[in-house]
Amino acid sequence: MRKSYRVVLFLQFMGFFYSSFAQSDNYTVPDSIMESVYREISTPYKYGLVIAPADNALAFDSPSVFRKGNKWYMIYIVYDGRGYETLLAESKDLLNWKPLGTILSFSDSDEWDSNQRAGYVALEDYQWGGKYKMRRYKGKSWMTYLGGPTRGYEAGVLSIGMAYTKNNPAKPREWRRLEKPVLTIHDKDVSWWDTRTLYKSQVIWDKSKSLGYPFVMYYNAKGKNLIDTKRETERIGMAVSDDMIHWKRYGKDPVLDHQHGITGDAYIQKIGKVWVMFYFGAWWGPYQGAFNRFACSYDMVHWTDWKGDNLIEPSESYDDQYAHKTSIIKHKGIVYHFYCATNKANQRGIAVATSKDIGKSPVHFVAPAPSAHK
Repeated sequence: MRKSYRVVLFLQFMGFFYSSFAQSDNYTVPDSIMESVYREISTPYKYGLVIAPADNALAFDSPSVFRKGNKWYMIYIVYDGRGYETLLAESKDLLNWKPLGTILSFSDSDEWDSNQRAGYVALEDYQWGGKYKMRRYKGKSWMTYLGGPTRGYEAGVLSIGMAYTKNNPAKPREWRRLEKPVLTIHDKDVSWWDTRTLYKSQVIWDKSKSLGYPFVMYYNAKGKNLIDTKRETERIGMAVSDDMIHWKRYGKDPVLDHQHGITGDAYIQKIGKVWVMFYFGAWWGPYQGAFNRFACSYDMVHWTDWKGDNLIEPSESYDDQYAHKTSIIKHKGIVYHFYCATNKANQRGIAVATSKDIGKSPVHFVAPAPSAHK
């Protein structure tokens, strides 16, 4: 009887120990917090396309929205059959956008990035509902970009480059680029998950240096699939820097990985004390297309993945193939979730969904090419 009683006490103690350990876990974001974040960031109303190509030879992708003065600006990329270039547009109300011109152009010289220059805003104010301005470091505004020498859609080996301007980033002038990429698959610290090619990146300026460095980069890369060795998988990992020029990987493993398909294009915001990573997934879970989701963290390294509904997924005629890649802001009480919309005719443009019903966009794709698959 005494022995049985001691066993019961032991089991109760162990249950209390593990319960206490789980409650004191500083890394896992509780379900209640995840659900409150989801309610805060949800945008169930699709306004529609805000920027669409004038012809089917072009495809727009990867919006990055920031504020300068009393206007909003969007850095986005265009694919024209040769590769990616980077464009700029402006808006007064986040709904009506005016293209301004190109800020990262192709080169006909023999450079490492001559045929791929896809830029993304860096050092943007990451506070939810904040100013969303691009901070200047050493008197410059900065972009990271996906670069490569090979013609075609994300063709060849891609690396991460860095571009900057001393001028007003809201003007359509060509940005200057560092001569060499800042992160490649040939670096000495390359790891098992990013050995094939690198993709989109975002850099935030953490002035508290909570990871020991002021500049933190999230990027996605392709590497081997640990389950199916005949396939490759995209995942999100980290790099850090003291000066925006010299970068090293943070840790040996990705920080977000779904084992299959794509987990990519991180976009970081901070809501209160919680870091929120918006990202897109493709070809895992119940969906075969591409869709936008989120994860949360207290320390920027350990991420709790949302298990509920997608934030954005294919549903309309303009995004019925892919609805993915996030740039999201909250302004005057309304959340605007910008994303890349791709339909089954492979037309690609920039759309927005909102937290409040504000109507429908007058912007549409032009008629698809006769040969386009539907």
